[in-house]
Amino acid sequence: MSTPHAILIALLEKPSSGYDLARRFDRAIGYFWHATHQQIYRELGRMVDAGWVSVIEDDAAAATRKKVYCVLPVGRNEVVRWARETPLDLDSRNVFLLKLRADAVIGPLGLANELERLIGENRARLAVYREIEQRDFGGASLTRGQQIQYAILKAGILTQEMWLAWAAEVRPLVDPAAAQ
Repeated sequence: MSTPHAILIALLEKPSSGYDLARRFDRAIGYFWHATHQQIYRELGRMVDAGWVSVIEDDAAAATRKKVYCVLPVGRNEVVRWARETPLDLDSRNVFLLKLRADAVIGPLGLANELERLIGENRARLAVYREIEQRDFGGASLTRGQQIQYAILKAGILTQEMWLAWAAEVRPLVDPAAAQ
Protein backbone atom coordinates (compact mmCIF):
# COMPACT_ATOMS: atom_id res chain seq x y z
CA MET A 1 0.00 0.00 0.00
CA SER A 2 1.26 3.45 -0.74
CA THR A 3 0.62 6.58 1.26
CA PRO A 4 -1.19 8.39 -1.59
CA HIS A 5 -3.60 5.50 -1.97
CA ALA A 6 -4.19 5.29 1.79
CA ILE A 7 -5.01 9.02 1.75
CA LEU A 8 -7.32 8.66 -1.25
CA ILE A 9 -9.18 5.82 0.44
CA ALA A 10 -9.55 7.87 3.63
CA LEU A 11 -10.86 10.83 1.60
CA LEU A 12 -13.29 8.58 -0.26
CA GLU A 13 -14.63 7.55 3.14
CA LYS A 14 -14.97 11.19 4.21
CA PRO A 15 -13.75 14.44 2.63
CA SER A 16 -11.44 16.06 5.19
CA SER A 17 -9.03 18.86 5.86
CA GLY A 18 -5.36 17.95 6.08
CA TYR A 19 -5.50 18.38 9.85
CA ASP A 20 -8.56 16.15 10.24
CA LEU A 21 -7.04 13.58 7.92
CA ALA A 22 -3.81 13.55 9.96
CA ARG A 23 -5.86 13.03 13.14
CA ARG A 24 -7.65 10.09 11.51
CA PHE A 25 -4.28 8.60 10.61
CA ASP A 26 -3.13 9.09 14.21
CA ARG A 27 -6.17 7.27 15.54
CA ALA A 28 -7.80 4.64 13.32
CA ILE A 29 -6.00 4.37 9.99
CA GLY A 30 -2.60 4.55 11.65
CA TYR A 31 -3.11 1.16 13.27
CA PHE A 32 -2.44 -0.45 9.92
CA TRP A 33 -0.90 2.31 7.79
CA HIS A 34 1.35 4.99 9.24
CA ALA A 35 1.87 8.41 7.69
CA THR A 36 3.31 11.50 9.31
CA HIS A 37 1.46 14.80 9.17
CA GLN A 38 4.20 16.13 6.87
CA GLN A 39 3.76 13.17 4.49
CA ILE A 40 0.00 13.69 4.41
CA TYR A 41 0.26 17.40 3.56
CA ARG A 42 2.96 16.75 0.96
CA GLU A 43 0.87 14.02 -0.69
CA LEU A 44 -2.27 16.17 -0.65
CA GLY A 45 -0.38 18.83 -2.61
CA ARG A 46 0.83 16.25 -5.11
CA MET A 47 -2.64 14.80 -5.49
CA VAL A 48 -4.13 18.24 -6.14
CA ASP A 49 -1.45 18.82 -8.82
CA ALA A 50 -2.19 15.38 -10.33
CA GLY A 51 -5.93 16.13 -10.44
CA TRP A 52 -6.79 13.29 -8.06
CA VAL A 53 -8.30 15.53 -5.39
CA SER A 54 -9.68 19.04 -5.21
CA VAL A 55 -10.21 21.56 -2.48
CA ILE A 56 -13.86 22.06 -1.59
CA GLU A 57 -14.79 25.71 -1.55
CA ASP A 58 -17.62 26.33 0.89
CA ASP A 59 -18.55 28.96 3.44
CA ALA A 60 -17.67 26.85 6.49
CA ALA A 61 -14.22 26.00 5.13
CA ALA A 62 -13.59 29.62 4.14
CA ALA A 63 -14.49 30.86 7.63
CA THR A 64 -11.95 28.56 9.29
CA ARG A 65 -9.39 28.87 6.48
CA LYS A 66 -9.28 25.07 6.32
CA LYS A 67 -8.80 23.36 3.00
CA VAL A 68 -11.20 20.44 2.75
CA TYR A 69 -10.12 17.84 0.20
CA CYS A 70 -12.38 15.54 -1.79
CA VAL A 71 -11.53 12.85 -4.32
CA LEU A 72 -12.21 13.58 -7.98
CA PRO A 73 -13.26 10.84 -10.45
CA VAL A 74 -9.64 10.55 -11.66
CA GLY A 75 -8.53 9.86 -8.06
CA ARG A 76 -11.27 7.30 -7.57
CA ASN A 77 -10.21 5.61 -10.80
CA GLU A 78 -6.62 5.56 -9.53
CA VAL A 79 -7.74 3.75 -6.37
CA VAL A 80 -9.61 1.21 -8.51
CA ARG A 81 -6.57 0.73 -10.76
CA TRP A 82 -4.22 0.40 -7.79
CA ALA A 83 -6.49 -2.07 -5.98
CA ARG A 84 -6.84 -4.26 -9.06
CA GLU A 85 -3.28 -4.14 -10.40
CA THR A 86 -0.87 -3.81 -7.48
CA PRO A 87 0.49 -7.19 -6.37
CA LEU A 88 0.83 -7.90 -2.68
CA ASP A 89 4.31 -8.04 -1.22
CA LEU A 90 4.90 -11.28 0.68
CA ASP A 91 8.16 -10.00 2.15
CA SER A 92 6.96 -8.52 5.43
CA ARG A 93 10.18 -6.84 6.66
CA ASN A 94 9.62 -7.63 10.34
CA VAL A 95 12.78 -6.36 11.97
CA PHE A 96 12.34 -8.34 15.20
CA LEU A 97 12.20 -11.59 13.23
CA LEU A 98 15.43 -10.59 11.52
CA LYS A 99 17.01 -9.87 14.91
CA LEU A 100 15.77 -13.26 16.11
CA ARG A 101 17.49 -14.92 13.16
CA ALA A 102 20.69 -13.10 14.10
CA ASP A 103 20.25 -14.38 17.66
CA ALA A 104 19.95 -17.93 16.29
CA VAL A 105 23.18 -17.58 14.32
CA ILE A 106 25.33 -15.46 16.63
CA GLY A 107 24.06 -16.53 20.01
CA PRO A 108 22.11 -14.68 22.70
CA LEU A 109 21.81 -11.00 21.80
CA GLY A 110 19.74 -9.90 24.78
CA LEU A 111 16.43 -9.56 22.96
CA ALA A 112 14.28 -10.27 26.03
CA ASN A 113 13.62 -6.61 26.90
CA GLU A 114 12.71 -5.80 23.30
CA LEU A 115 10.36 -8.79 23.16
CA GLU A 116 8.69 -7.69 26.41
CA ARG A 117 8.26 -4.18 25.01
CA LEU A 118 6.69 -5.61 21.85
CA ILE A 119 4.40 -7.83 23.91
CA GLY A 120 3.24 -4.79 25.85
CA GLU A 121 2.64 -2.79 22.67
CA ASN A 122 0.72 -5.64 21.06
CA ARG A 123 -1.41 -6.14 24.19
CA ALA A 124 -2.20 -2.42 24.22
CA ARG A 125 -3.13 -2.44 20.54
CA LEU A 126 -5.33 -5.52 21.06
CA ALA A 127 -7.10 -3.68 23.89
CA VAL A 128 -7.75 -0.71 21.57
CA TYR A 129 -9.08 -3.03 18.88
CA ARG A 130 -11.40 -4.67 21.42
CA GLU A 131 -12.65 -1.24 22.55
CA ILE A 132 -13.37 -0.29 18.92
CA GLU A 133 -15.14 -3.61 18.43
CA GLN A 134 -17.41 -2.98 21.43
CA ARG A 135 -18.03 0.67 20.56
CA ASP A 136 -18.57 0.43 16.80
CA PHE A 137 -19.71 -3.10 16.03
CA GLY A 138 -21.87 -4.20 18.95
CA GLY A 139 -25.10 -3.63 17.04
CA ALA A 140 -27.02 -6.49 15.51
CA SER A 141 -27.55 -4.90 12.11
CA LEU A 142 -24.51 -3.72 10.18
CA THR A 143 -24.45 -2.29 6.66
CA ARG A 144 -22.23 -3.96 4.07
CA GLY A 145 -19.64 -1.21 4.54
CA GLN A 146 -19.70 -1.70 8.32
CA GLN A 147 -19.37 -5.47 7.87
CA ILE A 148 -16.25 -4.91 5.74
CA GLN A 149 -14.81 -2.48 8.30
CA TYR A 150 -15.52 -5.02 11.04
CA ALA A 151 -13.83 -7.76 9.00
CA ILE A 152 -10.73 -5.53 8.76
CA LEU A 153 -10.84 -4.95 12.51
CA LYS A 154 -11.21 -8.71 13.13
CA ALA A 155 -8.11 -9.29 10.99
CA GLY A 156 -6.25 -6.92 13.29
CA ILE A 157 -7.61 -8.64 16.40
CA LEU A 158 -6.65 -12.09 15.11
CA THR A 159 -3.21 -10.83 14.07
CA GLN A 160 -2.56 -9.43 17.54
CA GLU A 161 -3.82 -12.59 19.25
CA MET A 162 -1.69 -14.79 16.99
CA TRP A 163 1.39 -12.62 17.51
CA LEU A 164 0.95 -12.68 21.30
CA ALA A 165 0.60 -16.50 21.26
CA TRP A 166 3.76 -16.71 19.13
CA ALA A 167 5.62 -14.35 21.48
CA ALA A 168 4.65 -16.53 24.46
CA GLU A 169 6.33 -19.49 22.71
CA VAL A 170 9.43 -17.46 21.83
CA ARG A 171 9.83 -15.81 25.25
CA PRO A 172 11.70 -18.77 26.85
CA LEU A 173 14.07 -18.90 23.86
CA VAL A 174 15.22 -15.28 24.23
CA ASP A 175 14.92 -15.11 28.03
CA PRO A 176 16.09 -18.34 29.69
CA ALA A 177 14.77 -17.04 33.03
CA ALA A 178 11.24 -17.04 31.57
CA ALA A 179 11.55 -20.78 30.84
CA GLN A 180 11.89 -21.64 34.53
